[in-house]
Amino acid sequence: MRRARAVLAAVLAGAGLITGLAGCTADGEALFGGKPRSPRDAIRIVPADGAKGIRADGRIEVRVPDGRLERVRVVRVEDADQHEVTGRIADDGLSWRPDAGPLRLAAKYRVHAVAVDGRGHRSARHTSFTTVVPEHRFIGYFKPENRSTVGTGMIVSFSFNRPVVNRAAVERAIEVTSQPPVEVSGHWFGAQRLDFRPRAYWKPGTRVGVDLRLRDVEAAPGVFGIQHKAVGFTVGRSQVSTVDAAAHTMVVRRDGEEPVEVPVSAGAPKTTTYNGKMVVTELYDVTRMDGRTVGFGGEYDIPDVPHAMRLTASGTFLHGNYWAPADTFGSVNTSHGCVGLRDVKGGSPDTPAGWFFDRTLVGDVVEVVNSRDRKVAPDNGLGGWNMEWDRWKAGSALR
Repeated sequence: MRRARAVLAAVLAGAGLITGLAGCTADGEALFGGKPRSPRDAIRIVPADGAKGIRADGRIEVRVPDGRLERVRVVRVEDADQHEVTGRIADDGLSWRPDAGPLRLAAKYRVHAVAVDGRGHRSARHTSFTTVVPEHRFIGYFKPENRSTVGTGMIVSFSFNRPVVNRAAVERAIEVTSQPPVEVSGHWFGAQRLDFRPRAYWKPGTRVGVDLRLRDVEAAPGVFGIQHKAVGFTVGRSQVSTVDAAAHTMVVRRDGEEPVEVPVSAGAPKTTTYNGKMVVTELYDVTRMDGRTVGFGGEYDIPDVPHAMRLTASGTFLHGNYWAPADTFGSVNTSHGCVGLRDVKGGSPDTPAGWFFDRTLVGDVVEVVNSRDRKVAPDNGLGGWNMEWDRWKAGSALR
């Protein structure tokens, strides 16, 4: 451990003003020297975040009131073939629109936009929407992406666009296999979500296949599936990081390497961080964190949080923080529930946050211990590792 700490010493020493609590920082007003940014300053995206039933010829537009758009990506995700919608930023930099061509029906799209305002400040926004699914049909959007390389904690997760009544028939039509072989079981979280995992984390190098034979399977009276495809992913190296909220540290354990201890800041006493095992599901080099989206009103609105790694669907992130004093990390918990690492404005690979971000895969596990909060729910993000194997298997419709 000492030798590993020495490896990171230069990173920690030169980081300067850096901190990390993804969108869960202390006082937004104090941090910016004024009131939090107005929602009017946000990047405007059409369709709205979470919109459903968008037509194939539906309008897609990204717009900012001033400054310029730096980059925009619109990608079809959670499908057999990830596809990017091509488009262009207008000459004045204020808007982005697609080139041409209809959207695919029964598909999910994500929009990633980064802008720079008139004062040179960056902001980011990430949204998603789904297109029309034909009447009397159902589809399962799934994680992880086809042909991706993921961490050993990855859980195969399906979300269905309509409630499933005949769960056994749907679960039987989805086969998850691995090489080397391990037992994999499904677990239903309500009528529209089905997750699959093995008893323990996947071994590094495992190849996982997912065979979808949902076409014409009747999920509910008169509602039939439309998917028939095979997808898969590869499990990369093992990396499990343990955050000790009481000690203000994160110990990163990676195959073949000595553990590395990094100072962190977790949730403040009134807004503690969940305990338990959480899986990284999204990685953003920069993102906006607005307290209004997670029940904290106008307490904070940070448009350019660097090195953000999502841990739960409810808004827990592990991320870089450039606005807190450097001595915050390793000594005090100040966030609204996230886990923070020191960073600089704009992010840097030479900070603790940048170092960790560059080593992280979707599917890596981050476990929080010694927090004064409850354990994260198994259906909050990919939290299924917090459920014992027998109970997990009992949630299968095929038991």
